Amino acid sequence: MDNLQQIQNLREELNRHNHNYYVLDKPTISDFDFDLKLKQLQDLEVKHPEYLDANSPSQRVGGTITKNFQTVVHENRMYSLDNSYSKEDLQDWEIKIQKVLGNVSLQYTCELKYDGASISITYQDGKLLKAVTRGDGFQGDDVTNNVKTIKSIPLQLRGNYPPRFDIRGEIILPLEGFEKMNQELLDIGELPYSNPRNTASGSLKLQDSAEVAKRPLDCLLYFIAGNNLPFTSQYTGLEIARNWGFKVPSQSKLAKNLEEVFEFINYWDVHRHNLPYETDGVVIKVDDFNMQNELGYTAKSPRWAIAYKFKSEQVTTVLNSISYQVGRTGAITPVANLEPVQLAGTIVKRASLHNADQIEKLDIRLGDTVFVEKGGEIIPKIIGVAQRGSQADPTKYITYCPECHTELTRKEGEANHFCPNFYGCPPQIIGRIQHYISRKAMDIEGLGGETVALLYENGLVKDYSDLYELTVDQVIPLERMAQKSAENLVNGIEKSKDIPFERVLFALGIRYVGETVAKKLAKHYKSIEALRQASLMDLILVDEIGERIAQSVIEFFENKINCYIIERLKNFGVQLELVEKFNPDATDKLVGKTFVVSGVFEILSRDDLKKAIEDNGGKVGSSISAKTDFVIAGENMGPAKLEKANQLGIKIISENDFIEMIKGNA
Repeated sequence: MDNLQQIQNLREELNRHNHNYYVLDKPTISDFDFDLKLKQLQDLEVKHPEYLDANSPSQRVGGTITKNFQTVVHENRMYSLDNSYSKEDLQDWEIKIQKVLGNVSLQYTCELKYDGASISITYQDGKLLKAVTRGDGFQGDDVTNNVKTIKSIPLQLRGNYPPRFDIRGEIILPLEGFEKMNQELLDIGELPYSNPRNTASGSLKLQDSAEVAKRPLDCLLYFIAGNNLPFTSQYTGLEIARNWGFKVPSQSKLAKNLEEVFEFINYWDVHRHNLPYETDGVVIKVDDFNMQNELGYTAKSPRWAIAYKFKSEQVTTVLNSISYQVGRTGAITPVANLEPVQLAGTIVKRASLHNADQIEKLDIRLGDTVFVEKGGEIIPKIIGVAQRGSQADPTKYITYCPECHTELTRKEGEANHFCPNFYGCPPQIIGRIQHYISRKAMDIEGLGGETVALLYENGLVKDYSDLYELTVDQVIPLERMAQKSAENLVNGIEKSKDIPFERVLFALGIRYVGETVAKKLAKHYKSIEALRQASLMDLILVDEIGERIAQSVIEFFENKINCYIIERLKNFGVQLELVEKFNPDATDKLVGKTFVVSGVFEILSRDDLKKAIEDNGGKVGSSISAKTDFVIAGENMGPAKLEKANQLGIKIISENDFIEMIKGNA
């Protein structure tokens, strides 16, 4: 087989596996095998650049930088939909349709209305040619490089497709992925994203497509536009699009009349909460294309389609004031203080206003009666002004920190204002100490967030190194503090000196250094001193450490206050380097060997086995791969691991075999 044929075969196979995994949710290959084949393809493409294909599955990892997104005119205009909010609205819509078409029998395609970023993707000869945002409907931004990283979007179609067409869909961020992204931000002290829709939309305009590739974006397709299409109805078109390889949601339904449309709406108004992504309504389309053509368009919308919006529980109340919160990173969050109102089963007194841009966009002023609803059914948000109050002047965003009165800063391209007084602003200081004592960091027993605030307010601590000088006598006078609780607090602080280096590094609160990054840095540098001496390039070369993280680490150690605090921690006995425990039985017998442990064992526990591997110079693998040398198999070993080990020809040994091996008898 020549190189070109081998490359083409690998591309076809990888495209098929991508479709099975990301579209059908029925994987037919393990992640490991997929990665092996992808690596094989990448190596071949590097050796044979003459066979470069912009739609190769190897291109999904991203890496292309787009400084300026080119504006592109849509070949087929992207219209917006008229909205309806009641079944009476839909009945009125049908009457208008029948006035144009006559008293004909109507069928409707019902689809869920996905809450994401609209996209139009053009295919030429079965290959993805370009992807353009909705924009103003007439033209949008070319985001092709970013869209290619979304694995549910086919790069090469299957079957009998037209030479050229556009397919419309919604780029979404599934709720599970959105929550994971937000947790990662919270772990490093950053503000979480406000909602999945805006995050998905913002992802499409990131300049580095490799960053887009890291985000768990998905794409749900719902409409095909073009000439000489091989179908004459919307519902049939959806089914055919699935056969071409597109991810078309299965929830769509062909309704024979408006009553069946109402049944679809009633069902999903309840069951939408079980979906893995956000939906805010139902789209109803006249199914027959000939009827669609006859109905045509208004200036903005198709007459043959309408959106029914699910009702969000919404109330009105008065905006009494706006307060501003300061986070531990200095980020300012405006909060609306409302006249208390019942909403979705709870009393709502406050709502987030996000940032200055949101306040300006809504033009919210003190005394206004505002609409409040639960964003994503969880977080109260103000969605608009119901009635202007007596305040004539627009709201002016604060220019100085509400806590320390330092002038705020706002970097170009950032939504939030920041207080730059990192070491003198009380909420930032308290926030950093609260982070230091948190469960995933130093996990100091007997010390909570409220107590930290009391310690600071009473002048007992001004940074987290001061915790180690606290005495029981100093703590007892604090509010709600007794002898026993004071002793527990001081003892808890003392015990934190045994917390391992990787957790201490996370506890320091270096911006962008979350729990996972702290582990990688600790394992690589092994001590705070080695990390302090690292250059920007040294840091970037560490696995999964990008320039943003590296620059933040550099800036942290350039600050004399941070260096002073670290010296104090070192003097107090906090673990600032990896502890290599002396083991008289340690050897280098297993150097260069990788083991995977699977099953239940009789003599040693799994953890003991792993420790014995590392004590003797070996490496413990989390999953079986071509780099695995031995699998230590216990009772009830996973059948998938057994099959994979046999496929790769990896030697499977017992617990006793391993013990003999480290004794030198094997």
